[in-house]
Amino acid sequence: MKSQDIRAKFLDFFKSKQHEIVPSAPMVLKNDPTLMFTNAGMVPFKEFFLGNSTPKNGRVSDTQKCLRVSGKHNDLEEVGYDTYHHTMFEMLGNWSFGDYFKKEAIAWAWELLTEVYKVDKDILYVTVFEGDEKDGTKMDQEAYDIWKQYIAEDRILMGNKKDNFWEMGEQGPCGPCSEIHVDIRSAEEKAKIDGKSLVNEDHPQVVEIWNLVFMQYNRKADGSLVELPAKHIDTGMGFERLCMVLQGVQSNYDTDVFTPLIREIETITGTTYGKDEKIDIAIRVIADHVRAVAFAIADGQLPSNNGAGYVIRRILRRAIRYGFTFLNKKEPFIYKLVETLAHQMGGAFPEIRKQNTLVHNVIKEEETSFLRTLDQGLLLLDQVIATTNGKTVSGKRAFELYDTYGFPLDLTQLIAREKGYEINEEEFNAGMKAQKERSRAASASETGDWVVLLEDDVEEFIGYDILTTNVKLTRYRKVTTKKDGDQYQLVFNMTPFYPEGGGQVGDRGYVESPNGDIIYVLDTKKENNVIIHFTKNLPKNLNETFKAVVNKEHRRLAASNHSATHLLHQALRTILGDHVEQKGSLVSPDYLRFDFSHFSKVDSDQLEAVEEFVNARIRENLPLQEQRNIPMQQAIDEGAVALFGEKYGDSVRTIRFGQSMELCGGTHVQQTGDIWYFKIKSEGAVAAGIRRIEAITNVAVGDYFEDVERNYDAIKQLLKNPKDVAKSVSSLQDENTALKKQVEQLLKDKAKNMKGELKNQLQEVNGVQFLATKVDLDPNSIKNLLFELGGEINNLFVVFATAPSAEKAMLTCYISKELANEKGYDAGKVVRELGKLIHGGGGGQNFFATAGGKNPGGIPKALERAKDYIA
Repeated sequence: MKSQDIRAKFLDFFKSKQHEIVPSAPMVLKNDPTLMFTNAGMVPFKEFFLGNSTPKNGRVSDTQKCLRVSGKHNDLEEVGYDTYHHTMFEMLGNWSFGDYFKKEAIAWAWELLTEVYKVDKDILYVTVFEGDEKDGTKMDQEAYDIWKQYIAEDRILMGNKKDNFWEMGEQGPCGPCSEIHVDIRSAEEKAKIDGKSLVNEDHPQVVEIWNLVFMQYNRKADGSLVELPAKHIDTGMGFERLCMVLQGVQSNYDTDVFTPLIREIETITGTTYGKDEKIDIAIRVIADHVRAVAFAIADGQLPSNNGAGYVIRRILRRAIRYGFTFLNKKEPFIYKLVETLAHQMGGAFPEIRKQNTLVHNVIKEEETSFLRTLDQGLLLLDQVIATTNGKTVSGKRAFELYDTYGFPLDLTQLIAREKGYEINEEEFNAGMKAQKERSRAASASETGDWVVLLEDDVEEFIGYDILTTNVKLTRYRKVTTKKDGDQYQLVFNMTPFYPEGGGQVGDRGYVESPNGDIIYVLDTKKENNVIIHFTKNLPKNLNETFKAVVNKEHRRLAASNHSATHLLHQALRTILGDHVEQKGSLVSPDYLRFDFSHFSKVDSDQLEAVEEFVNARIRENLPLQEQRNIPMQQAIDEGAVALFGEKYGDSVRTIRFGQSMELCGGTHVQQTGDIWYFKIKSEGAVAAGIRRIEAITNVAVGDYFEDVERNYDAIKQLLKNPKDVAKSVSSLQDENTALKKQVEQLLKDKAKNMKGELKNQLQEVNGVQFLATKVDLDPNSIKNLLFELGGEINNLFVVFATAPSAEKAMLTCYISKELANEKGYDAGKVVRELGKLIHGGGGGQNFFATAGGKNPGGIPKALERAKDYIA
């Protein structure tokens, strides 16, 4: 059975059980401060489990793209070494939000596996929660009794809290679970060892295939459990593992989920899968990682140096390293797999087809960039080895290579071993451990339980219409982090505060008590459909009616920038073409940032046209036309632009200014004239095919023009107030060019005059014409002089030093090529080692190299030691 058919049968089955089939949510989470990625099928439905929203349908099913790069069995550095764990995977799931419970979940799981998929009952085992004394939970007798109706009791195994009690996090909804395991070993292996003894023992052919979670408790901050008012079902089945079982193979990578990618990798790299374990691991790593990276980019997350972007970059770099080391690929090639992936999975996930070109270009650029970094790292590793006493390289230096250049320990060890060295692993592991501890400490937080003051099902946002209103505090909790210290998160029955979302920052303001006490709202965010207000303090009387007041100026300027962002999007599509899509944005009161797809630099004429387009719409003073809670499809049919990587509900809000119409939940000006003026500050590349514009509006533009005028006046004064400033600057540039030419000629003359003098200073040492001295020349003149000397004198070995300033020193070494090639002299080694004396370093070729440093005081010693290299 093909993987596409397996997926379809799952969804059709649950559709027949009155489940609503919903599309996969983006793998990248933009508006959940607790997670970077969707790491389980239930993540898009967290708000329902927490009781913060009511779903339209109590039964839902889908296949959800998930990404896991840490945690149980999912350490990134382990993926590829076994055959059944992945970074990105599909989770087939069915959910009940207060509808059916254990009886139906178990019955349908058994029916689908054994009757629809025809899985042999004799290869299945199930686990049931055995209870936990510390939590005060008992064995899940209800699940056990239901399972007895379908499977022999000797195949129902007890599972501990680690394996059979699922929790959303340290706090929140949780409950016992039943796992379904499959034993696909051969008959001979089964005869030797009973399958039940291998369940949950990380055996590659005895694996968990489906987890049925019975969500019936809420975990409090103190660790205690209380019953949920409504009980839910959350199931997750690994699609790749299911394909392995139904396609009769022993590895996820032997299913048609991965074989097209593996065949393509073999073709591109000229390798064969299945003959060499190291090559096999590399191919599995690349096949797995390209899926994770491609879908993350398609869902809106570009590789970067922080946050979620860093995770994606790290995954891709791991794939590149394995190709570099084990498949001997020294040029980009992983990007070529995107076409195969889009063809294979585009039916189920159309975003990978739609974003095919973007994904292809971003991965190619990342590969090119990291391969350059690898080259730099290799040079640095050579230097580390060259300066190592003995045959053991410092693990601390090896960790620096890992931390700075992404060199994994195994690659460093491989290269060192080829040169006869080993790495001090203990020191490397100590560096790694210290880094992880710093990271954990930086992100450590304590979150208290919600203290409920007032039962309120719906927290209404009223901030589109008013900025001040009376509110009641419904719940609060205390949160402590290393960065912010103690803070409180407040939830009101209604709020005028806009929560961070859609690129727009959250509102600020204050909450006032009847007696005049004020609590400042530092930020506003949305978490699991709840609007949370961050404060440093709690009101004294929690049950009073408070006045909530949004900072009007903060909101006004943010709204100005948000509306300008919509007009900018329209301008770019009009001037550059319809291929332009928003790929990210930031809307703050100070400025706006807009990322968009475009495959070349936006030239100055185009930027001027974009700026003029937006300002023309501002001058037209177009009124805001807003539609709230209209059907999504109706909005799209009316021409609204849906933004890249955003998750929309059935009902949406549209914002229109003239011909600009977008789906948007943010705040906006009432008419475009309120923006006042739009000014682009910068345009540049973010990644391959992604450009970024930063711009300002309103007050910031006024400040900008005032600053420009001040600078202009200062320049005029420096130029003695000429009538034509541009002409005066041009004359100054011409004069400067002429003076530079004169200086260059003088330096050439000076070097020419010095040449004879320097020839007289040459000493013959062991058949070598040697000179080490300080000269007063610029780097270019030094280079020219050395090559002139080298053309006239054989067996030349010269070290020149110069000090351009009190804090700069430079060493230059020239060695005749016959000396370098025949006697093994190396100018690069000379400047690297002597460079330490001037507190610097450098390198180059064996016949010419330079080093720079910060200590001119070290020059005499460096020149003195230069002779040691030929003595």
